[in-house]
Parts: sequence; C-alpha cells; structure tokens
Amino acid sequence: MKRLLNVLYVTSDGAYLKRDGESVVVKVENEIRLRIPIHTLEGIVCFGRTSVSPWLVGMCGEKGVALTFLSTYGKFLGRMQGPVSGNVLLRRGQYRLADSPDRVQGIVQAIVAAKVANSRSVVLRAKRETGVPEQQSKLQSAADNLKRILRRIRDGGSVDTLRGFEGEAGRTYFGVFDSLILEKDKGFVFNRRSRRPPLDPVNALLSFLYTLIRSDVQSALETVGLDPAVGFLHKERPGRPSLALDLMEEFRPLLGDRLVLTLINRGQVKSKHFKSVEDGGVWMNDDTRKAVLVAYQERKQDEVLHPFLNERIPLGMVPHIQAQLMARHIRGNLESYPPYFWK
Repeated sequence: MKRLLNVLYVTSDGAYLKRDGESVVVKVENEIRLRIPIHTLEGIVCFGRTSVSPWLVGMCGEKGVALTFLSTYGKFLGRMQGPVSGNVLLRRGQYRLADSPDRVQGIVQAIVAAKVANSRSVVLRAKRETGVPEQQSKLQSAADNLKRILRRIRDGGSVDTLRGFEGEAGRTYFGVFDSLILEKDKGFVFNRRSRRPPLDPVNALLSFLYTLIRSDVQSALETVGLDPAVGFLHKERPGRPSLALDLMEEFRPLLGDRLVLTLINRGQVKSKHFKSVEDGGVWMNDDTRKAVLVAYQERKQDEVLHPFLNERIPLGMVPHIQAQLMARHIRGNLESYPPYFWK
C-alpha cells in the first residue's frame, strides 16, 4: 500500500527551491530555511513568486514527486509530474468507458450518492454540536431533505438527472451552511457559494481547501495511471481535470467543509485576517494561509475506517485508495465503483 508521505507547502514570497544531493533546499533571501530529503515527499506545492531550479525539477520527475504551482491566493496554475505508473490499456479502457452512457451512469450515481451522504453527515454533526433548538430544527429539516434526495439518487436515472439531484442537494446543503458556523465572529457569514472570486472569508477558505484537495486527487489519479482530464460527472473541457473534479466530490464535505467549520468554530482563523482586493474577491493573509495548510496536513493524518476495505487508514490516503478502486473498476476487476462514505 502507498505510504502517506508529506506535502511541502512553500508560501514565502520570493522563495527559491533547489536540489542538494537527494534533498530539497528552500532558500528565502539567500538564507536556507529548510532542508528535507526528497524520499519523504509526495508533492511540493508552491505559492506565488516561487522559483525552482531545473535540477530540482528533474529530480522531482525522476522520483515521482509532483510539483504544483498556485497563485498567491491559491488559484491553481499548473503542475509538473514525471512518468505515471499506469499503462496505455488502462487509459484506453477509461476513454471507452467515458463514451459508454450506461457504464458511466453507475459511476456518477455512486459519486453523487457519496457526496450527498457525506454532506448530510456534516449537517447532522453540526446539529449535535449546536445547543440552539431553532438551529437544530433547521438542520434536521435539511438533513431530512438530503435523505430524500439520496433515495432518489439510489433509484437511479440518467447522468443529467443525477446531476440535477446533485444540484438540488447542493442548494439544500449550502442553504443551511451559515447555521453550521457556531463562532460569533460576525465576519464569518455565509450567504451563498461564490467561487471566482470568493466574495467573503468563508468562501475564501472553501475555495482554498478545494484547490488543495483537487491537487491531491489529481496526483492520486496520475499515480495509478488514470487520465485526470477524462471524467464522468463533470463534462470535458480543455484544461479541465474532469476526473479529479469527479472524485474530489466525495471528499469536499469531510476534507474541505468540515475543516473550514472547525477552523472557524475553534477560533483558529479570524475574519479580520482576510482582505478584499480590486476584483471584489476576498483573500486570507499569509499567516492565516499557513495556519490552514498546517491544519489540512494534520487533518489528513486522522485515521478513518474505510468501509470497502474495512481497515483504518489515514484520511489523506483515501484519495489514493479511491483512485485505485476506480482503476480496478475500469479494468473490470470490480463490478462497480465503491465510493467513500464518511461515518
């Protein structure tokens, strides 16, 4: 089984990364800030104005360490990775599957069902944590509606119908998301989901974490040899990692949404540490971004029970396991794709 390695996040503006033997060296203003062996890393994520030496790029490609580049505010710019471990037969099977509506329907149904069920778990957990009867009633109503939608998803339907169920569930879920925020910081108010750009601190946190999850899922797919660009739920577009967007739907509630709520409700982030920029977007400052990155890495170390394997594994391993299960289904070794249901 793949070992859960570390991801190095480089957030210092103007940082320079280079190779020194079998180690990665991070320099800021000509001062060495970090030296870490390459074999302990599965990825390097660079924010803003970060430079990387060509020798380090070569070593990362050789060792299978993905290099991901994000803007200062966490917008995905691109990534570099060496040869993938899969083979052409797996990818050809993936492309044939994508062109088969009947087979695609089963995968889409599984992914959407897991997303809705995991979203409902977030709502029910918040209901247990709040002591306000009015809020509890509101959250229970949303959970009941998500349960009804989940029944309709399990009854089946076309891919477009399932996309419609996903949209309905999303409106229900985000319609009560503000009630999941228990912290009294008035700056953390959620009215609606806004993406490009995020228009408030809560959306800024969600978008930032979704970018990190997408990077991890895309790396997992490429590791097993799948093409992240060819998906089943999300339609294909040039430059869009559709399969990564498909698979990450299962993890948004537990790796993204739940972590955002924890950071806010425990007071680990403050709304005053976010700022508005010229395009109307809202972004976090450097210290907050670093705090979120640390919390994300710690969250990935939490052990969870994988329902299909019936084993306890680090949460950060789940995208890799799901990518492997997807590959096994495409090869024909599994009759259906088993999604991840969070308990």
